[in-house]
Amino acid sequence: MSALLAEQRVEIRHLQKENEAQTAKLRDLELQKPELDQLKQQIQAQTGELDTIKTRTNVTENQVEALNSERKVKQVAFSASLLASGSETIGPYNTHTPLVFRHVVTNIGNAYSPHTGFFIAPVRDAYHFEFYIGAHGHASHSSGAVLVRNGEHIFIAYEHQTSHYGSSANGVTLLLEVGDDVFLRLWTNTRIFDSENHHSTFSGHLLFTM
Repeated sequence: MSALLAEQRVEIRHLQKENEAQTAKLRDLELQKPELDQLKQQIQAQTGELDTIKTRTNVTENQVEALNSERKVKQVAFSASLLASGSETIGPYNTHTPLVFRHVVTNIGNAYSPHTGFFIAPVRDAYHFEFYIGAHGHASHSSGAVLVRNGEHIFIAYEHQTSHYGSSANGVTLLLEVGDDVFLRLWTNTRIFDSENHHSTFSGHLLFTM
């Protein structure tokens, strides 16, 4: 009986020690709780700051993409001569006839079509156009072409001489809306000449945005 009682006392002391150790750990945890709460607050604050940075980064990336897209749209320029190959005098005709400048040397932005002869404005901007028209002299037929915007005659280049080669030129700055078209028409009863030397040309480029 005394042996059993002694064993129980040993067990009680062991449990007391475990209890004291657990109580000490609990005290340590309680002492660390403010630090843990502060650490949690710091983590939450850092998480919020990280979210803010991510949002700003996304906004910046979107702005960069928008600026790049806008920059690409602003890159518009073309130059073309009348014939793709060989030499030929075109005209005269008894009506105004659209001209298609097929030999393209520059077409940044692809706003000019060598299949239709039309320049289609991709954005609302100010554009500048130049055209040079030439032909060999003829007693009855001059050389001439008119720049057309949306069916409206704007400026003409015109020259008449009876012999030798003659040329004329003109240029204009236009405010175009998106989808406006610009092209050249051969003037009634006139002629135009081109060859591998590219005498007759049509060019244009974007000046600035509005």
